[in-house]
Formats: sequence, C-alpha cells, structure tokens
Amino acid sequence: MKKPELLVTPTAVSDIKPLAKAGADAFIIGEQRYGLRLAGEFSRADVKEAILQAHGEGAKVYVAMNAIFHNDKVPELNDYLSFLKEAGADAVVFGDPAVLMAARESAPNMPLHWNTETTATNHHSCNYWGRKGAKRAVLARELNMDSMIEIKEKAEVEIEIQVHGMTCMFQSKRSLIGNYFEYQGKVMDIEGKKKEKGMYLHDKERGNKYPIFEDENGTHIMSPNDVCIIDELEDLIDAGIDSFKIDGILKSADYLVQVTAMYREAIDLCITDREAYEDKKEQWIERIEDLQPVNRSIDTGFFFKETVY
Repeated sequence: MKKPELLVTPTAVSDIKPLAKAGADAFIIGEQRYGLRLAGEFSRADVKEAILQAHGEGAKVYVAMNAIFHNDKVPELNDYLSFLKEAGADAVVFGDPAVLMAARESAPNMPLHWNTETTATNHHSCNYWGRKGAKRAVLARELNMDSMIEIKEKAEVEIEIQVHGMTCMFQSKRSLIGNYFEYQGKVMDIEGKKKEKGMYLHDKERGNKYPIFEDENGTHIMSPNDVCIIDELEDLIDAGIDSFKIDGILKSADYLVQVTAMYREAIDLCITDREAYEDKKEQWIERIEDLQPVNRSIDTGFFFKETVY
C-alpha cells in the first residue's frame, strides 16, 4: 500500500528541521508576492536555506506561485522561476496559466502542482491541467470524501488534499479592513510581510469568530473551526491519495510540530496496523482538542457533507 506524503506549511525557516524530525515529508513555502495564504513569509534567502535544510533531512520543498497575478507582476515570473530552479525547489504550486507559460520558458523541467484553491472539483479539470504540464492537482476544500475518492480513481495526476487546519471562506484583492480603518482616521498595522493577527468577524447568532487578515493579496476571511480528519484516514489511504496537507496558517511552530507528529503516527499505523490505528483515534482527537486555541474547535469540514454552491 502506498504511503501518502505528509505535507506541512512551516511558519519560518526555523520550523523546517523540527517538522522534518516530527515526520513531515514535504513543505510549502514562499512569499506573499507570489503565493496565497502562506503560513510564513520566506524571502529568497529564506527559500534557499529552507531547501538546503529540508533536503538535508530527506524532505522536499514546494514553492507557492498561486497568487492572483495582474499585468504588473507577470514580467517578474520568469525571474522568480529561474531563481527557484537554481535554488533546487522540488516543485512550484501554480493556479494562473501565466506561471505555466513562464515555467515552460525559464524552468521547463520544474514539476508543477495545479492549485486554484476552489475550482479543482472534478477529474476532467485535474486531467486537463495534467495534460498541460501539471504533475499534481490540489482538490478544493469544499469537496466531500466520496467526490475526492472518485476523482482519484479517474485522475491522471497526483492528488493532494487538506487534512488539517483552517480554510479560506472569502478573499478580496482589496484591503477592505485597512481601507475602513483609514477612512476612520485610524492606523492599522499591516506590513507587506506579515499578517494582521487577532482580528475576527464575529457571528453572535452562531457564536463563531472568523479570523481575518490582510496581506499583499488582499483581505482573507477564514473558517471558524479547523478541519481535522486524523481519525478518518482509512478510505483516503486505501484510495491512494498522494498527499495529505496540514495547513499551518495562523498556527504556532509548536502547534505544527505536535500535530505533524500525530499525523505521522496515524498515517504509519493506518498502513501497517489498522487495529492499532483504530485504538489510538480517540487519543489523537483529545490531544488535538487540547492544543486548539480557545473558542476554536475542530470538525471534519466538507468531508461528510454535500457540497452546495
């Protein structure tokens, strides 16, 4: 039985070695100028160092270039791809065809992972981009498990899914919150290289708090709970899903290390000893619930829901 890759989004270069030792097989990093909703900001120097450290631990590094690109940024793509090729990146994550076209020119042998966040909802789309050059498709978070398994059965490319962490509910290219503060004559601490933390959209009726942050890509409103399916991996592993992603956005380094170690153990047991995996499910869930921030619970996202558009 094939073991799925355990993919983690680190918050900084200093996370690489601890996460690799905790069981991460691969990392997604990048800078917000080119990548969407990253757990941490990685300069070019950081990217080089992260690749060096990850490769030293036997892990891979994928660099995000899945931002929404307007005309002004398109001329930069070739240079950044050339840099990533020289730095030894193992793959580039893209959503915009502009990245694909630039990669053909500047990094023709670079593996490409197609990720538009929302539109990978059927195997035809996955295979279309596979025939254009993508090696992997990242499925939309709004799919249920049956849909994911069906896509994997018919896919001609690798399939990646998110198994843990928060998901994005809304994005605008505009700095909605920053503009509102500015209109009121207030100053908001939004730097080009960090996310604004501690901001929430509060739904009093449901008792939910939706985290908000702004960065170079605009305003993002995130889910009130974290997806967690550490106790529901059997069918996905049996179906041959290629990569399980832990999204570390707005999480601490310590949280990520502990959660990664638990998923590493869960994946390994699910493959080698299904009975032992069943026996430890409740323990993992209890430990993760203890790690969760106050008023932020875990759930199974859309894995067992019908998708409604």
